[in-house]
Amino acid sequence: MTETFHEFVVQRSPALSRTAYLLTGDHQLAEDLLQSALARTYRHWRRIHGGDPEAYVRRVMYHQQVSWWRRRRLAERLESTPTDRPAADHTDATALRLSLAAALRQLSPRQRAVIVLRFYEDLTEAQVAEVLGCSVGTVKRHGHEAVRRLRAIAPDLVDRTAERAPR
Repeated sequence: MTETFHEFVVQRSPALSRTAYLLTGDHQLAEDLLQSALARTYRHWRRIHGGDPEAYVRRVMYHQQVSWWRRRRLAERLESTPTDRPAADHTDATALRLSLAAALRQLSPRQRAVIVLRFYEDLTEAQVAEVLGCSVGTVKRHGHEAVRRLRAIAPDLVDRTAERAPR
């Protein structure tokens, strides 16, 4: 049991870590979120090992993030550019990544989860609904509201991603 869990963690941690970061918007919180989700997964490893353990971890991460968010309930003050990052890096990729991260932090936790699962993890609406434990209609509503809000928050992202899209 321990060996298969260890193999799973070694193989899937990078992808799960990226998802955790997109859900939290903070590297340290993402590490805590992933660690907590893996600890919970380990407790039930015998039961979920035969199924889809990665989906289970993602579901645990999402629910844990919502739980943390509900406990905090602190209004976040978001800046257009993070103060802890040097402004010297002017590459397009870095600027796009930072703009996207800042825009994602302005979404509600559910909207952020839908956007991450739909467009970053490339899950279908039905798969997202299963992970989040809600209906497909709820996923569509949160996705629509999130995209609309992202377009209002960061219209430059829409222009920049349209330029990069393959034709």
